[in-house]
Amino acid sequence: MNDAQPMIAARNLVKTFRDFWYRPKVNAVRGITFEVRRGEVFGLLGPNGSGKSTTIKMILGLLRPTRGSLLVLSRSPRDVRAKARLGYLPEETYLYPYLTSRETLDFYGRLFDLSARERRERADQLLEMIGLQHAANRLVGEFSKGMARRIGLAQALINDPELVLLDEPTSGLDPLGTRQVKDLILALARRGKTVLLSSHLLADVEDVCDRVAILYNGTIKAQGEIGELLEVRQQHRMTFPDLSEEKLEEVLAAMERIAGNRPTVDHPRRDLESFFLDVVEQARKETGESSGVRHSEGVANYLSSEAASPPAANRLKELLTEKAPLPSEPEPSPEPPAHEEAPKPRKDLSEQARRKLETLLPTDADPHE
Repeated sequence: MNDAQPMIAARNLVKTFRDFWYRPKVNAVRGITFEVRRGEVFGLLGPNGSGKSTTIKMILGLLRPTRGSLLVLSRSPRDVRAKARLGYLPEETYLYPYLTSRETLDFYGRLFDLSARERRERADQLLEMIGLQHAANRLVGEFSKGMARRIGLAQALINDPELVLLDEPTSGLDPLGTRQVKDLILALARRGKTVLLSSHLLADVEDVCDRVAILYNGTIKAQGEIGELLEVRQQHRMTFPDLSEEKLEEVLAAMERIAGNRPTVDHPRRDLESFFLDVVEQARKETGESSGVRHSEGVANYLSSEAASPPAANRLKELLTEKAPLPSEPEPSPEPPAHEEAPKPRKDLSEQARRKLETLLPTDADPHE
């Protein structure tokens, strides 16, 4: 893929939901146009009902656009080759509660046909990255919301995706976890990953996003770089060192003579997040690690700017698309005995694909459930 090509390109994108009689019911997205460039963090913002979730579902290929064009990684969003290079963290973390942290990551690694060695190594790195290596063998059903959120973030990165979609990634996290997730997002961008972020926590968006688009009622009302959108060009701010009252009064009087108005003077303030993190860090040094999520730094080593390996992507496509060959002349099957029920034929999957999909189930799962 050419670096100059956008990772996501939407042109006059429209999505209209219709009723049973195919009459327009809800115009969720009304002709939006935007691009997400390689290596940037792009924020998709808006109040509830503005069309964010519908747009994300179209990017994931879960919904078809009514009109307009949408390309993801220069392909159709429904193309399996594009899906194999995506990572997605939904707004609500859906995990199998009877699996451990390691088994959860192993399960998702199997879906991308990673080898046993790759799954094991990546799971170790991800668990270390999110601060849950000590809970690798605990059932995720026992986790708090914040701990489950971290596992959800780890599964979104198991396939080393080129494009990562994060829907409310800091929901349920404490301030320390929120800071770690924001640092991770910035680290992913530095490694060449592209991140599409949707969040109602605007302070988090401001900290990590390069550009944003603000939706309202299915249309984009503002779009551009964070610095340009938030900069107030009609005012200027100056920072002085600590001055005595006499010298400060001289400076203010001089500025009043020049500008015609006396400027407002106050002391700069730290934001609450940085103050909180400093207090927690000092307490951690004094008392040691807590029994919950542990402090961690850095990002998993395998998360690089390279695309998913072609064998894994191609194998995933084969598993999802292959069908059983049709015989040239169907042979009549013998009638089953009266006390046995005739098995239902599997029309869409070959025997090879069926065996592969069955290996993804837990060993103690009932195949008829």
